[in-house]
This record gives sequence, structure tokens and C-alpha cells, in this order.
Amino acid sequence: MLKSIAGAFLALVLVAPASYAQTPSPIGQFRDWAAYTYNATGGRVCYAITQPKESLPPGVNRGEIYYFVSQRPGEGVRNEISVITGYPYQEGSTTTIEIGTDKFNLFTQDDGAWIRDQSEQDRLVASMRRGSNMIIKGTSRRGTLTTDTYSLLGISAALNELDKICGK
Repeated sequence: MLKSIAGAFLALVLVAPASYAQTPSPIGQFRDWAAYTYNATGGRVCYAITQPKESLPPGVNRGEIYYFVSQRPGEGVRNEISVITGYPYQEGSTTTIEIGTDKFNLFTQDDGAWIRDQSEQDRLVASMRRGSNMIIKGTSRRGTLTTDTYSLLGISAALNELDKICGK
């Protein structure tokens, strides 16, 4: 899993401007989550990343699927979540994250989804720390509803390590 996650981030770095990011260095593997850091023009970047344990429906043509939690202290960014879904979302659609009884709505663009409001982002990360799994539902440009289930085992340890390296 660590190799495929490193490869995914390398692909993400390749789409960023060459002057912006360097190759990530592993911080560690924390159960189902991996953590990395790299130096960018704006300063140090740290992130935790994972892939879904289950993706439904089976057989849907999708690229790589990832969930990130990033910190960019030089830009004042803490616990920014990002979903890369492996397909372009339906224009104007909302993606949902469910952790237990907590539910969060994300805006979508191309193959990514994010939370607009920092307070909701903080609530989501707190819910992730308490939960055991999270379910993300989205709709592709073709109208296919997908459901990805992620393990939250190790997220607290990964985020604690990010706090040590990238600061609170």
C-alpha cells in the first residue's frame, strides 16, 4: 500500500508546477494510513493518505482513488481534506462523507472533492479520529453513484505525527 500511495502522490506532484513541490519523504505507516512530507515553495507540506478498503459498484472504470489530510503551515492550512475519486464528478454535484451518525457535504470539481468551511473541516477531522470507518458517496459525470469505504485505523497516529513535523 505504501508504494502505491507514494506513486499516487508522485502523480499529484507531477501535475503541480515543477517549482512548487519536491519528491515526498515518508514519515511512516500508521495502520491503514501513510504519512509523507516534502518542501514546497510555500514551506513544508505534510499529509496523511489512504485508499478505500471497498469501492462499489464493482467493475466501474475508475482511476486511482485517494483520501488526503494535508497541512501547509506556511500557508496557514491545517487538516485540509481532499478526495480524489478516480473519475470526473457530475457537474454541480455534492459528495457526502459519513462517519457513524456524522455527515458532511463536499463540493466537487473535476475528480476532486473538498469542504469549503474550516469549522466543518475541523469537525470532520475530529469525527475521523473517533470513528472506525468512513463512507464517501459521489456521482460520476455519467451518473454512476459510487460508494467508497475507508478504514480510519491509524488516522489519529498519522495526524499526531503530522502535528509534530508540521506543527500545530
